[in-house]
Amino acid sequence: MDETLNSHARDQLLQRRRRLEAVRAGEPDQVEHLIGQVDAALERIEAGTFGLCRECHEPIEPERLLADPLIEFCLDHLTPRQQRALQEDIELAGRIQGALLPPPELTLPGWFATYHYEGFGPVSGDFCDLVPAGDGGFYFFLGDVAGKGIAASILVAHLHATLRALVTMGLPLPHLVERASRSLCEHTLPTHFATLVSGRAHTDGSVTLCNAGQVPPLLLRDGTVTSLPATGLPLGVFCDEQFTEHRLDLRSGDALLLCSDGLVEARNADGHEYGLDRLSRLAASLDPLPPAKWLETCRRDWLVFRAGAPKTDDVSLMVIGRLADSV
Repeated sequence: MDETLNSHARDQLLQRRRRLEAVRAGEPDQVEHLIGQVDAALERIEAGTFGLCRECHEPIEPERLLADPLIEFCLDHLTPRQQRALQEDIELAGRIQGALLPPPELTLPGWFATYHYEGFGPVSGDFCDLVPAGDGGFYFFLGDVAGKGIAASILVAHLHATLRALVTMGLPLPHLVERASRSLCEHTLPTHFATLVSGRAHTDGSVTLCNAGQVPPLLLRDGTVTSLPATGLPLGVFCDEQFTEHRLDLRSGDALLLCSDGLVEARNADGHEYGLDRLSRLAASLDPLPPAKWLETCRRDWLVFRAGAPKTDDVSLMVIGRLADSV
């Protein structure tokens, strides 16, 4: 088993044991049982058997061990009771994740923002947020954390809470992203990272962007489309990573189209990829449409392209538009 995972699990277990010791006097029988489970897991780490299924002796899924280091069985060998409990956990995680999503549209003087969020399963590794800044502007975020399932949803919740807290500090956008990246790096495993487009829309029509390894946003202006490159590595790769910002001045009718890789990397039955080029060509035809219809047009084209081929990833889209009557 990976030593980084062992170290992370050991820290979790020791912390859990300290908390149980603190309440031992109140519920001695129940707490003794839980302490026994923690000690058994610590012994498995020392013996080199931690993370191996008790039934088949194959490795247990790392994402599940991260969520609960007391797990002793892989998914193929759960008891019916454990299967029901896992399904309930997944459904609860899905409801929690849904509650973290912002309202589907945000309209402020001179601005319009909307998004489409479509998980691959009950829980998702994609992330969308729209946050009013209090000065007539707003922040927008679209990202994708590594992995799928409950572990990915936990990282999404961590990222959501971190960004929401940082927004209140009024930091320049690169500093905000740097702090979020450091938090992800310091509090998760090295294999956990996130790609993220972060933006700040201002009342004067300007937008600042930081793109940490996400699909390039598209600038739509007068029927032409410009791809805006990344300005840094994904969040959580290095604790001291620095980010730069890209500044744009949006005119009336201009818009930004953001998406996660689940859209552009989708494949049809012939194995062909949807691709950023196809999305760019489609975006060039969107100009006459009301911004609210752009997302549905993109999603419909994506469905036509797949032609029934199975979906393999989460998909998120976001439009940030400068209203035509703004000055």
